[in-house]
Amino acid sequence: MAFVPALVIVDVQEDFCPPNGALAVTDGRTVVPLINELLDLPFVLKIATKDFHPHDHISFASNHPPPNNKPFESLATITNPLNPNESIESRLWPDHCVQGTPGSELLPELRVDKVHEVVEKGQDKRVEMYSAFADPFLSPCVAKSGLAKLLHDKGITDVFVAGLAADYCVRYTALDSVKEGFKTRVIGEATKPVSPEGMKEVLEEYKKAGVELIERDSESIERVKKLSE
Repeated sequence: MAFVPALVIVDVQEDFCPPNGALAVTDGRTVVPLINELLDLPFVLKIATKDFHPHDHISFASNHPPPNNKPFESLATITNPLNPNESIESRLWPDHCVQGTPGSELLPELRVDKVHEVVEKGQDKRVEMYSAFADPFLSPCVAKSGLAKLLHDKGITDVFVAGLAADYCVRYTALDSVKEGFKTRVIGEATKPVSPEGMKEVLEEYKKAGVELIERDSESIERVKKLSE
């Protein structure tokens, strides 16, 4: 059976990491050594994604009126700009990963020289976009990153996901990867969550969708290593 694996590194950016990140994930930087090890492996395609928002993005609490504009706490209803009958409830965040700011940069310790492509997401100010593939709207989808096309054009069969944050952008990237037809694995040790208590729900979603949670010494990682033999 064909095995053409890709590594997708989600949003390993300054704003998602201590010490100065606007939306820092606890211990976020600690995933980088393992991700760098993964980048040394012979994945057919290695992609890093970046949250890359305009300053007036709808996910920023600062762009909503008080009193319901508290970062991390407030929720907002976001309506599909192309279909008023479709809407989602979404959490509001501090301003983060604004285009052209230091917070939007990939971490300097990440071996970006080993990455084949950098995919930017979240540029449409009207929609939230946790997934590195597309926004969550279905009727119709509003914004796509081009990630699916990159993977399909390379004939990828298996997608391995790492990065930040485990319960948001990694989660929805993995779920969309399955929808795109890829056998999808999340490398657990190479991710960190915003809210560890929320990971039970994430793992239940993975189980239902067919996403496999693996560790660095899994059989599938060994299979990637053998591609260079």
